[in-house]
Amino acid sequence: MSYDSPHPPTVGVIGLGYVGLPLAVQFIRGGCRVIGFDIDERKTAAVNAGHSYIKSVPAAEIAEAVATGRLLATGDFTYLTEANAIVICVPTPLTAHREPDLSFITRTADAIAPHIRRGQLISLESTTYPGTTEEELVPRLERGSGLRAGLDFHVVYSPEREDPGNPDFGTREIPKVIGGLTADCLAVGISLYRHAVRTLVPVSSPRIAEATKLVENIFRCVNIAMVNELKIVFDAMGIDVWEVLEAAKTKPFGYMKFEPGPGLGGHCIPIDPFYLTWKAREFGVQTKFIELAGDINTSMPRYVVMRLLEALSDEGKPLRGANILLLGLAYKKNVDDPRESPTFAIWDMLRARQANVRYHDPYIPIAPPMREYPDYAGTLSVPLTADTLAQSDAVVICTAHDVIDYAFVVTHAPLVIDTRNACALVPAELRRHKVVKA
Repeated sequence: MSYDSPHPPTVGVIGLGYVGLPLAVQFIRGGCRVIGFDIDERKTAAVNAGHSYIKSVPAAEIAEAVATGRLLATGDFTYLTEANAIVICVPTPLTAHREPDLSFITRTADAIAPHIRRGQLISLESTTYPGTTEEELVPRLERGSGLRAGLDFHVVYSPEREDPGNPDFGTREIPKVIGGLTADCLAVGISLYRHAVRTLVPVSSPRIAEATKLVENIFRCVNIAMVNELKIVFDAMGIDVWEVLEAAKTKPFGYMKFEPGPGLGGHCIPIDPFYLTWKAREFGVQTKFIELAGDINTSMPRYVVMRLLEALSDEGKPLRGANILLLGLAYKKNVDDPRESPTFAIWDMLRARQANVRYHDPYIPIAPPMREYPDYAGTLSVPLTADTLAQSDAVVICTAHDVIDYAFVVTHAPLVIDTRNACALVPAELRRHKVVKA
């Protein structure tokens, strides 16, 4: 079986979030019809109305696909029988004890299993530990369908590699790793993804593909932890870590620049390393390096709050009752994605110390519901005006969006805590007594 025929397949995409919706658009661009599935009725209603809730996905393209019948969004899994292939793009968070939460995968598998038909391809894209596809997904699909994976239907694991806000690497341009349950499964998976991605990277098994994604994110997690620790050390020594890193990156070999910040955000880097840590225990192996990196990164919001407290104290002001403005709710610049953003942790710590906290983010006008921080849902972003800045005892730059005029911020704010080196280009005479790097 192959999807290379003159008639492109119908693809079911389960999960219309930051991975699923961009992927759906790429399949549509490749000539496929897409049925998008999501349990969030607000998302399916928005898509069917021709709207986009993700900054990088053009609403006009969604509207055209819906109008021409190439895109339908629904929460009704009976539509899966119309799909030639089913791609699962659901979250894989951590529990409160840093253990994998596979409930989204397992519930999805149980829900789609009765609708699987012979010849279909099932692809899992959610980041997870090695063995998930074969140990968790396949048994549930077989049990619920009465069919045999690798014989009656095909199974592959192909990890998402989305980088929201990256202008150079969209879904189509990022090479895609694919591991099949069998050689035939891999061949069918390749024929499917050719419609959406330029470069495909076949590997020998789903476990290899699962491990590949974890390695990519562990690499970033560990290196970010290193520069975060260096920031703390160099701050204590009176050394500007940002100038050090700029100088270090001029070495043309053996070095890759990573930047420190107020903590890790996004759905991958703060979470994925602990999937391997958990799985490694099954084999009696410890992952000390990974766990240490996680501890350093998760401690950074507290470091930022301590730097803010010290800076206010130097001005003769207590943190309790202080008016604090947080700049940036997104986890990184120029995106509307707040998942796992360290700004929420900083916000929570400041509120616990009875500070008055507001935020400004041009891409997130209303704080969305967050699993760990539900109390902030519905909070409105305040306008970034001279009065807003002047009325703040301190402004904490958590996300360095390019659209923000940092010279304007420094001019009108009495104190700026800069966690992203966003004020580097602001004239020195403005920064001298107002900007504290954290």
